[in-house]
Amino acid sequence: MNWLAKINLNTVVTRFGAFRSAALLFAIIIISFFSGYRIGNYYHGYQVQTLEQQKSRLDVLYQKLVEKTQRINTLEVELEVERMANQRSQKMLKSIEQEHAQVKKDLAFYEKVMAPEKQANGLVIDGINLTKTESPNHYRFEVVLVQQLLRKRYAKGFVELSITGSLNDKPTNIPVTKLSTLTKKDLSFSFQYFQNISGELTLPENFIAEKINVSAILPKSKWQAYNRIDESYFWKKTIENIDQSSP
Repeated sequence: MNWLAKINLNTVVTRFGAFRSAALLFAIIIISFFSGYRIGNYYHGYQVQTLEQQKSRLDVLYQKLVEKTQRINTLEVELEVERMANQRSQKMLKSIEQEHAQVKKDLAFYEKVMAPEKQANGLVIDGINLTKTESPNHYRFEVVLVQQLLRKRYAKGFVELSITGSLNDKPTNIPVTKLSTLTKKDLSFSFQYFQNISGELTLPENFIAEKINVSAILPKSKWQAYNRIDESYFWKKTIENIDQSSP
């Protein structure tokens, strides 16, 4: 821009005259104004075009956002429907499992009624319950005896219990009387319809219980013939109270 400093206004006026100098100055102003106007319009048009492009992009992005939001809402509805269907399926499955367990229980009961080898003159061992206590290796048990036949006389006798398992890696069968303070009198029964015989036992250390064996014995007397029935129950399943009887 040093060339502008070299221009002497007095020299221009002297050379071209006052009128021509004024006309030249006016022309320069007009040209500058027109050029500025054109350049301004150009940049204005460019900005307008850029804004339109940005608006178009925003419209596309907004449309995509709307579509994504609708898709998310649809997926959330589908997920809720699936969750509700899953809950219904879980409830139905639980109901079926309960019905299945009840049917198995009823079937086991009728098998005892219909199977002579599992009865002793109408007496059946309806089951045994095992409960682990807070003391190590200490358990409570309850034997349920039921008389199936309608009789006026009492069923009288006693039960024998033993635990089959492994002690120090050797097969072992231990009578419950050696695992508790119970006597034969404590394990006796005399009933017309049903009776529960309960007690507690403590397993030896290093003993792994596998089965609990229950025998109901009806000694011969004036009013009853000698009979005996034997049942075995898996130890672990008996504690869990599922499918107790062993084959």
